[in-house]
Amino acid sequence: MRAARLIKMVLLLQSRPAMTAAELARELEVSERTVTRDAQALSEAGVPVYADRGRTGGYRLVGGYRTRLTGLHRGEAEALFLSGVPGALREMGLEDAASAARLKVSAALLPSLADASRTAAQRFHLDAPNWFHEPRTPELLPDVAEAVWDDRPVTARYRRGEREVVRELEPYGLVLKAGVWYLCARITGDVSHRVYRIDRFTEVRPGTGRFERDPDFDLPAFWAERAEQFARSLLRAAVLVRLSPVGVRRLPHTADPGAAREALAAADPPDADGWTTVTLPVESEEVAHTQLTALGPEAEVLAPGTLRARMAADAARWAGLYRD
Repeated sequence: MRAARLIKMVLLLQSRPAMTAAELARELEVSERTVTRDAQALSEAGVPVYADRGRTGGYRLVGGYRTRLTGLHRGEAEALFLSGVPGALREMGLEDAASAARLKVSAALLPSLADASRTAAQRFHLDAPNWFHEPRTPELLPDVAEAVWDDRPVTARYRRGEREVVRELEPYGLVLKAGVWYLCARITGDVSHRVYRIDRFTEVRPGTGRFERDPDFDLPAFWAERAEQFARSLLRAAVLVRLSPVGVRRLPHTADPGAAREALAAADPPDADGWTTVTLPVESEEVAHTQLTALGPEAEVLAPGTLRARMAADAARWAGLYRD
């Protein structure tokens, strides 16, 4: 325990010109007296720790004592500090490891690049969850993450509707999508990969040994394909809509963007009035009503008749509200 603390103290001093005893005590979570003893121990071991006395004093390394990473320029150093997502690392139980890694890198960088972590953090921040949703970390996420990192199979109990199923899984990768964690895994003995919501796991037990990963598996490509398939699977209905030029421009912002682009690409040229008729895939008539209402008078529903009648009733109510 003390050896790890001494190493961290050296790395802290390498990453900064000087630190007070209070600052070191806060970073190392010890007392200032312990900092003094640790500094003396490092000095006796040959590490050139120098203590400045007085109110403005502190500890620093002398004699150019530094381990350097060569070949990194500023852009590469700043990109390195963007590679971790603090919230996600914390939820997976990897925050301490990531913090230690960043500290080691900071200590090894050339002095001219020492501020790379600060400049990167001030220019980019990832806030993954959706608005108006309280993010909740799945209780079993750290266990799943550990299995993913270790290529270790797991026995998982998973909620599917009103029942629970048990699966022997080979966990390949984790995805954080809009505040929800997903596991991409392969059922043991199967060749295809599937997606599981981690908040639906009720039990995860690690297996023995390690599974052999498919070397051709590409997590980003797999997720992109599955996400597109999922989005398309939701579009089970279609509506016939006539759009003004303004409606054409606004449709991708009110309806599913992919469905809107495909509908517009397949449409015939505009009519004599400049209006375009499209067949728009939608999740349901209820969803279509919400989406097309946002277009106001820039869209006319032609079919189905039930939706057209609903839009006409809405229009009559609007007219009544604004009659004066």
